[in-house]
Amino acid sequence: MYLSPIIMTPFIKDKDIKKDWYLINAQDAAVGRLAAFISKVLRGKNKPTYNPHMDNGDFVVVTNIEKIKFSGKKFKNKKYYRHTGHPGGIKETTPLTLKEKSKTQDILRLAVKRMLPSGPLGKKQLTKLKIYSGETHPHDVQKPKIINFEKLNKKNILR
Repeated sequence: MYLSPIIMTPFIKDKDIKKDWYLINAQDAAVGRLAAFISKVLRGKNKPTYNPHMDNGDFVVVTNIEKIKFSGKKFKNKKYYRHTGHPGGIKETTPLTLKEKSKTQDILRLAVKRMLPSGPLGKKQLTKLKIYSGETHPHDVQKPKIINFEKLNKKNILR
């Protein structure tokens, strides 16, 4: 009887995980495309050591969030639903009302949150997303790598 050698799949340990910092300028970026890219980086799917049950993603800093764009008429017609937990307690908002309330960062945060897994792992990964309006951010010490989101695909930027 022939016994083949066992090939073990290498799993990365928590102490071996290296978390990088990335900086993305969201000026004129399409919300859905930006959220999909950010969620991929937060989960660690851009690394060869990706495991779905581990948090080996990177930190993402997004600037110029007030200049983010939707395609078509989604800015006025898209609806976000939430429930208060009481009977008849469904509430809805639109990106337009969120922008009027100066909560532009919630537009991107909601889009990214819904692309991450639900549960403790998804909540932990969402804390690595830092969103700021304007060009400045307090994470210069971490020396984030700049990702030119416009150059990745010509459809990423709406004109």
